[in-house]
Amino acid sequence: GLPARIAGALHGAEDVFLAVVLGLMVLLPLLEIALRALFHVGIQGSSALVQHLTLVAGMAGGAMASRDGRLLSLAAETYLPEGPVRRLARVLSGGAGAAVAFVLARAGATFVASEAGVGKVLAYGVPYWIFQLVIPAGFALVAVRLLRRAGDGWPERLAASGLCAALLAAALWAPGEPMRIPFLVGILVLTALGLPIFAVLGGAALVLFWSEGVPAAAVSVEHYRMATNPTLPAIPLFTLAGYFLAEGGASRRLTRLFSALFGRFRGGPAVVATLVCAFFTSFTGASGVTILALGGLLLPILTAARLSEKEAVGLLTAAGSLGLLFPPCLPPILYAIVAQVPMEKIYLGGLLPGLLMVVVTAWWGVRRVPRREGGAPAFDGREAWRAAWDAKWELILPLVALGTLLGGIATAVEAAALTALYAFVVETFFYRDLGAGKDSVRVAKECGLLVGGVLMILGVALGLTNYLVDAQVPARAAEWVAASVHTKWLFLLLLNLFLVVVGCLMDIFSAIVVVVPLIVPIGAAFGVDPVHLGVIFLINLELGYLTPPVGMNLFLASYRFGKPVPYVTAAALPYLLIRLAAVLLVTYFPFLSTALPNWLGR
Repeated sequence: GLPARIAGALHGAEDVFLAVVLGLMVLLPLLEIALRALFHVGIQGSSALVQHLTLVAGMAGGAMASRDGRLLSLAAETYLPEGPVRRLARVLSGGAGAAVAFVLARAGATFVASEAGVGKVLAYGVPYWIFQLVIPAGFALVAVRLLRRAGDGWPERLAASGLCAALLAAALWAPGEPMRIPFLVGILVLTALGLPIFAVLGGAALVLFWSEGVPAAAVSVEHYRMATNPTLPAIPLFTLAGYFLAEGGASRRLTRLFSALFGRFRGGPAVVATLVCAFFTSFTGASGVTILALGGLLLPILTAARLSEKEAVGLLTAAGSLGLLFPPCLPPILYAIVAQVPMEKIYLGGLLPGLLMVVVTAWWGVRRVPRREGGAPAFDGREAWRAAWDAKWELILPLVALGTLLGGIATAVEAAALTALYAFVVETFFYRDLGAGKDSVRVAKECGLLVGGVLMILGVALGLTNYLVDAQVPARAAEWVAASVHTKWLFLLLLNLFLVVVGCLMDIFSAIVVVVPLIVPIGAAFGVDPVHLGVIFLINLELGYLTPPVGMNLFLASYRFGKPVPYVTAAALPYLLIRLAAVLLVTYFPFLSTALPNWLGR
């Protein structure tokens, strides 16, 4: 009907708008470099423009994620029984999530009004508040869409709207201090029912500020500060490069190459799957895209090598988070921003521990492959050369990212823009796996859905973090730990246990923003090298992708392979234990993290 066609046209316009924003984020830094090199002129406010386009991309992507039901949450539908219970969970989480989004929209409007009164200009006469308007507009659109998706029919949607209205009324008229504990308990319960993570963290921040009498606009101020961080644009740009790889034919070409190199060995397919997954995850940000993009390609290869289906599913689920410590993966960038550690040192520190995780995962996978009854096939040098030649442009891609980033040739944002442009050109013009029109818009949309959901979480999580800092929680925690724990090694053991629990309960992006400010001063008090502390944090949170109850890879593998979550969890458990042993090795042998940064930093 006409309404459906209008909705489709509007959704298509949203997709194109997001693609244009991401395209400008790629082109502006590169155009700035070219203009300065050739004509010694630049673009007015280029860096600030890219930072504010990141804000726009984040809010637009978040609104689109709410449109498509793709906001990050604890996937309640995977363990709640089909029927009235699941429908009730949708109503409750949708209504509560919409209430939080409406309050965040109102807080954003207050923030924009105050900024408009200042009248600061970003560039070319455009005031800052024009870009800042996307905060209240984006959250309002998210709220409306959460209510729409709260049920399949109008009775459920009306029930969710009623709950939303009741919560907003309570926030307006109920006293803050007595309602703090009931509201926080309610948020905890709703988390298990599928409340979006941005609403969990944003709701907690709003309740805590409300109970202290602090205006809700404080959350919007922190959201804006995080979204316009000078280094943050590297996250969506590197992610965009990874999505071009994942949507093109890179997986097929790289699998062919690694199969030619390692396929003749016993367990060679397990090594192939591990290496291909690690390569892709380093670009897609350990977001589960690896499992979705490569699962269908690699599962038949593993089962053809006589690996049982359960073993194959476990290997692919575990390998989906490998590469998290390698450049240009997103979590190390975010950790460097929050902990104020040089990004290059975090990447160098994570290189050996990351390789260790790849090796132990591949080793266990090789052990599970039955021995061949006949001799190994002969190595085919011609096939290996042809496969390498076919994949040459994608093999160069890490050199583009690493050479410019770690070589000091470009900033993180410029290196990310160059990598994204290179991936686009390679997949669309060299290999012609993707079209420059519709396919590029589709890739940008998929990238934006992930990035938008993540950036919305980061923005509201920073509000919660600042409340904790203002309440002196990190300082008090550091004092308590220093008084109770008397050796560095015991502290590191307790830190690992704590981070494993954090990985069970939080996604890695939320954990970086909320938890890192708590542990950095404690680590400093015990004399832990900042790079070593960062690697310990990231390598523990890498386990979080495999750790029930909220390990994202467990849910995505369940969806991709059509298996129940308990089946996938049992299949991945041996890999979780092996990787846990590797984490302890990294923890108690600091040189694995500090050798390369110290050697190359001289």
